[in-house]
Amino acid sequence: MHIDAVRRFNRFYTRRIGVLRAGLLGSPYRLAEARLLYELAQGGQATASALGRDLGLDLGYLSRLLQGLKRRGLVRARRAAHDGRQSLLTLTAKGRQAFAVLDSRSRDATGAMLSPLPEHDRERLVGAMRTVEGLLSHKRSNKRGEIALRSHRPGDLGWVVERHGALYAEEYGWDERFEALVAGIVARFVKHFDAARERCWIAEIDGERVGAVLVVKQSRSVAQLRLLIVEPSARGRGLGRRLVEECIAFARAKGYRRLVLWTQSNLAAARALYWRCGFRRVRKERHSSFGYDLVGEFWQLAL
Repeated sequence: MHIDAVRRFNRFYTRRIGVLRAGLLGSPYRLAEARLLYELAQGGQATASALGRDLGLDLGYLSRLLQGLKRRGLVRARRAAHDGRQSLLTLTAKGRQAFAVLDSRSRDATGAMLSPLPEHDRERLVGAMRTVEGLLSHKRSNKRGEIALRSHRPGDLGWVVERHGALYAEEYGWDERFEALVAGIVARFVKHFDAARERCWIAEIDGERVGAVLVVKQSRSVAQLRLLIVEPSARGRGLGRRLVEECIAFARAKGYRRLVLWTQSNLAAARALYWRCGFRRVRKERHSSFGYDLVGEFWQLAL
């Protein structure tokens, strides 16, 4: 199922951006040739081996592409000063002009693709693309830093508000009223903060914030779990469950008898996590918020 979905998306997107046409963006250049022009325009110069490594191209195929670009006067080579066995490749004036035309057409085509979409849908699309890039990045697979939890510091709660606003707009299309709601929750938390009975956890990987959650006091016997968030780059590592379990352990240690939370019926991953951690839904209600008709759900865990 997953393989078929990925292949279907690949077919859709390559057709949508026109990379299968003989000439990319109405130019005489194929996709691979245009990528070479782009890499040389960005880097200024490169060796063939470096280009092949960065683009994942077979050196024989790359050599044929480069020879074609040289014949058309777009690329030139000169012997590298540091190693006489290698040549440094650069764009000629004609090559820079060709790249400028391609770059301008690419920007225009991308703008035309995005223009029919409302702003919040553009944000969702870009967010989804960032998620794909992060999940499939070699950096992510080769370097998975340790997750560390700590208490909040100045600046952290502003980040919590900003990331809730941005991520829920990208992933669900919720408007700025959701960010305002989060800002109000954070403001009350700061104004009435009881260090003995309340807590905010910030999750970090290599010093970068990737998640957060709050426990706030509702009454002497009831605490509320609020504002759980996990960055897309840190998902799939059990961080959400770890944050929820920290809340449960803290609430028990402080003598609360119940831990409650409010979520929405369309937040499937969060609801599944709460269920696995022992929470159960006690009631639900329909409401219109953040630009959508939603079903709010109230969950609780007996401690």
